[in-house]
Amino acid sequence: MLCCLCDLLQLLAALAALLLVVVAVIAHVTARKMPNLHRQEAEKFFIASNGEKKPFPSIHDRPEKDLSVVVPAYNEEERLPVMMDEALGFLEKRQRQRPSFKYEVIVVDDGSSDKTSQVALNYSKKYGSDKVRVLTLVKNRGKGGAVRMGVLVSRGKTILMADADGATKFADLEHVEAGLDSLKPWPDNLAISCGSRAHLEKESIAKRSLFRTILMYGFHTLVWFLCVRGVKDTQCGFKLFTREAAARTFTALHVDRWAFDVELLYIAQCLKIPVAEIAVNWTEIEGSKLVPFWSWLQMGRDLLFIRLRYLTGAWKLDTTGKLD
Repeated sequence: MLCCLCDLLQLLAALAALLLVVVAVIAHVTARKMPNLHRQEAEKFFIASNGEKKPFPSIHDRPEKDLSVVVPAYNEEERLPVMMDEALGFLEKRQRQRPSFKYEVIVVDDGSSDKTSQVALNYSKKYGSDKVRVLTLVKNRGKGGAVRMGVLVSRGKTILMADADGATKFADLEHVEAGLDSLKPWPDNLAISCGSRAHLEKESIAKRSLFRTILMYGFHTLVWFLCVRGVKDTQCGFKLFTREAAARTFTALHVDRWAFDVELLYIAQCLKIPVAEIAVNWTEIEGSKLVPFWSWLQMGRDLLFIRLRYLTGAWKLDTTGKLD
């Protein structure tokens, strides 16, 4: 009996190893070797206040602003105004208090089918295209692809990615800025400060179903085991980068969809970029594009593929990429 059990365990172990090899081969063969930095011609320009088309700058240019805010938006015509009003109100107040402070907000319309671009352009007309710019992507790239395209045309010394739903209060910018400052002296001016909802976990568990709680813990375990350690909440969409850290990480980023945050932090850890995790206020906003089960399943697959593609050499850390 014991002998049969040992034989069964050995068989299962062999099958698991074989399955892992097959998955690794699939991950390697299906990988896009280089990050997708290609732009359609229309994506190289923004509409200025006078109605003219002007070319976007590059993150490799010298910074002209203190802060860039990149807002990925997909079919967000209803939720975007609330977030923009809050963010611009905060930034305008800071500028009145500190006249030398300069900022920009870049709304990246990720191939929306609604009036997201027009809503964003209304803010550009109101505040001027030096402060609010709209990058309209021809096709949907996914949240990671949209954030990357916005980051790579930013002009700020620091760059904040912020979700269009306004789930994180914009005033928490001061907290993530303090987190960035706490990492000084920055090696080669590289540092990242991540907003975090980890402190809200107990409260969220009380409101979630058992099934969603199991999915959440399973995802966190996979993140820790496969990719990123030391950051409890990788998925909060409120992250602040030094310009140099943004350039190094986003030019190397391959994942375009929901798991892009994990690859981004995996790249940062591989490059030994210091990362701070800072508690922020967060509120559940109706209208999420995530479908709980299938989105978690897709992200779980992406996590495994991220790890396997770097391990097998399908992906390499090339931080010299430029938009074309």
